[in-house]
Amino acid sequence: MESLQTYGADFSELGRRFAGWLGLHSTDAEALLQIIYAEQGGAPLSPARLAERIHLTSGATTSLLNRLESAGFVSRTREQSDRRIVTLRSEQSVHDRADEFFDPLGVSIDAVMSNYSPEMLEQFERFMCELHATMQTRLGEV
Repeated sequence: MESLQTYGADFSELGRRFAGWLGLHSTDAEALLQIIYAEQGGAPLSPARLAERIHLTSGATTSLLNRLESAGFVSRTREQSDRRIVTLRSEQSVHDRADEFFDPLGVSIDAVMSNYSPEMLEQFERFMCELHATMQTRLGEV
């Protein structure tokens, strides 16, 4: 567990450094990453859903989105038949910047992972999924 806590702290620090590299507050960068992750997962966020994920009020989320939109990192679109529903989309410019920042780490992680068999990596992935589910259950309780 100590190793996972250390990894979590390192992951958070990397996020803070990414935010600084983009010239963003860490909360803005966290929101941006949530928007990107949701898009990659095939379920883009609405502003209300983003507010829930990053624990901000709707007003604070609107201000945050205004900053991200002004920086050219996100856009708000109306993709539903119900035109009142706004969908958040990341812009290609932020993907290019994220690739520039994170690609060297990806190469290093690939090198580390190449030391392990596909079976062991599958086992580790199952463990991480179970750990995530356990954490989500606990988060739902508190």
